[in-house]
Amino acid sequence: MPPPARHLRIAFYAPLKAPTHPVPSGDRLMAQLLTRCLTQAGHQVDLASDLRTYLGDPQDLAGWTKLRADADDEAHRISTLWANDPPDLWLCYHPYYKSPDLLGPNLAHRFALPYVTVEASLSARRNIGIWTEMQSHVGNAVQQASLNLCLTARDMNGLREAIPTAHLARFPPFIETDAFSAPATPQPGHLVTVAMMRAGDKLDSYRRLAATLALLPPGLHWHLSVIGDGPQRAEVQAMFADLPPNRLTWLGLQTQPQIAATLAQASAYIWPGCGEAYGLAYLEAQAAGVAVIAQRTAGVPEVVTDGETGFLTEPGDDAAAAAAITRLLTDPALQHRMGQAARLRVQRDHSITGAAQRLNTLLQTIVEPKP
Repeated sequence: MPPPARHLRIAFYAPLKAPTHPVPSGDRLMAQLLTRCLTQAGHQVDLASDLRTYLGDPQDLAGWTKLRADADDEAHRISTLWANDPPDLWLCYHPYYKSPDLLGPNLAHRFALPYVTVEASLSARRNIGIWTEMQSHVGNAVQQASLNLCLTARDMNGLREAIPTAHLARFPPFIETDAFSAPATPQPGHLVTVAMMRAGDKLDSYRRLAATLALLPPGLHWHLSVIGDGPQRAEVQAMFADLPPNRLTWLGLQTQPQIAATLAQASAYIWPGCGEAYGLAYLEAQAAGVAVIAQRTAGVPEVVTDGETGFLTEPGDDAAAAAAITRLLTDPALQHRMGQAARLRVQRDHSITGAAQRLNTLLQTIVEPKP
C-alpha cells in the first residue's frame, strides 16, 4: 500500500513574472493558476521571491552584471530566512533564455531540496551575447531538476534533444473551467479576440488579424470585440483603420467574469497566435463553448484540434483564415458542434481539478517520506 500523500511546503518562483506582478499577461495568469493548483492539491505555497530576471537585450552586459549581484543578495536573504525551517521543494515556473532561475538551483542544492521546473525551454539559436550564459543557467537547472514538467510536446522534445538525461513529464496547460461554464448564447456574427497590445508576436498577430478581416466577403455579417490593452494600443488600432468602425468594439482590459460573459456571446474566437507557446486564451474560449480560428503555428495545435474544436490555417495565409471565419459564421450547426466539442475537451483535459490531481501525483514521487 503506497504511503499517504504528503502535504508539502513549496517555494514557488516565476523569474519572468511573479503571480503578484501588476501587468496582466499569459505568464502571470499561468503563475497564478499554478499556485492555485498546488493549493487545491493540499500544499502550502510560499512565493519565494519576486526578483525579475528578464533581460530582453542580448548585449546588455551591465544589466546582466547587476542582475547576478541582485540574485546573490536575494539568495542570501532567502538562506537566512530558511536557516532553521526550509521548505520541502523549490518549484520554478518558466525559466528560459531571457529569464533564467538564478536562485533556485543553488538554494535547492544548499538545503538538499528537490528542484522542479514547469515550462522550461531551451533554444540553441538564442545563444547570442549574454543570452548564451543565461541559457546555460536554464540548461543546468533542467539537468539538476528532479522533475521538469512540460506543458507541450514541443517543449518536451526540445528539452529531450538538448539534455537526454533530463527527468521529463508531460503536464498539459490548464484553466479554471468553472469560470467559463455559463451556457453559450452566441450572437450571430460575433467574433471575439483577447490579447495584450505589445510589440513582438502580439503585434504581428494583430497585423495578421486586420489583414484577415479585410478579406471577409462584403455581405458577411460580422462584428469583432477586442479585449485587451497595452503600450501599442494606438498602433494596433491604426492597423484596423480601413475597416468600417462599426465593425469593431475596443473593450480594453476586462476582468475574468467580463471576459467570460463576452465569450459566452461569441460565434467564434479568432486570434492568429504568432509565436504562441500554447495560449491560455484559446482554452478559455473553448471552455466557454466557442470554436477557435488560429494559425497552425508554435504551440497552438497543442490546445486547438483542427476540424474538431476549430480551424487551424497555415501561418500567413490570411485568405484561408478569412475562408474559415466565413464558413463558421455561415453554418450555425457547425458552430454549435465545434463549440460543444471544444468545451468537452477543455473540461476533460485542461481543468484545474485534473491538473491538481496530476501535479500532486508527480510531486509525491520526488519527495522523501517523513520518518
